[in-house]
Amino acid sequence: MDDHNQGRTNVEDHKKDDANHTKSYWKSQTGIMVIVFLAIAALLLGYEHRIHIFGGNMLLVVLLLGCIVMHLFMHGGHGGGHGGGDKS
Repeated sequence: MDDHNQGRTNVEDHKKDDANHTKSYWKSQTGIMVIVFLAIAALLLGYEHRIHIFGGNMLLVVLLLGCIVMHLFMHGGHGGGHGGGDKS
């Protein structure tokens, strides 16, 4: 009988933990709208300036792509946790 109550408590604790987590800004409706807006703005900006981007400023393109690649490799991918302290 205690095992049954213990399992029930774990489910209730799990529900409380879910309720305590706040939703990420980027997953909210406003955050998604911002992402879509920025993506459309980037596409339009790239389209309008395609001559400048591809017509001789290849050094600029290489530098920008290098920054993006370095960012990805230096972080080792997001989601790895950024807390460095020992929580004991």
